[in-house]
Amino acid sequence: MSRVDFYHLQSQTLDNVLPKLLEKAYETKKSIVVRIGNEERVEFLNAHLWTYDEQSFLPHGSKKDGNAEMQPIWLTNGNDNPNMASFLFLVDGAVASAEEISNYERVFNIFDGNSADALTQARNFWKTLKSAGAECFYWQQDERGSWKQAA
Repeated sequence: MSRVDFYHLQSQTLDNVLPKLLEKAYETKKSIVVRIGNEERVEFLNAHLWTYDEQSFLPHGSKKDGNAEMQPIWLTNGNDNPNMASFLFLVDGAVASAEEISNYERVFNIFDGNSADALTQARNFWKTLKSAGAECFYWQQDERGSWKQAA
């Protein structure tokens, strides 16, 4: 079963956090799929990843861009994995089954800690994955915005 990291957003937004986590994941040279809760956010994040930092470059694309199999980072609101990704990011309420999770080396579930619905969804997902044998890790940000693994 795969490793699943839960990232609990409290003081920063997904728009601030996702690019930095993707940069770290991209450094591993593994392909990535970012599954997003709805189509409108797919295109917003697709544009955002080109402009979030003048000093950074994250090669990525979505259905609108095409050439899915050639994209190191693929953004989608579906269950597709056209770039044969090893890493799966779940954001904006996107979900995956325990069976799907096993198809990835590592999964990043990023959820909004200020949303009761998102917290409930993350807790239920954690329980489902733990009972399926996944290695689950929980991360929170400190006051400086650094991620710290919580017990």
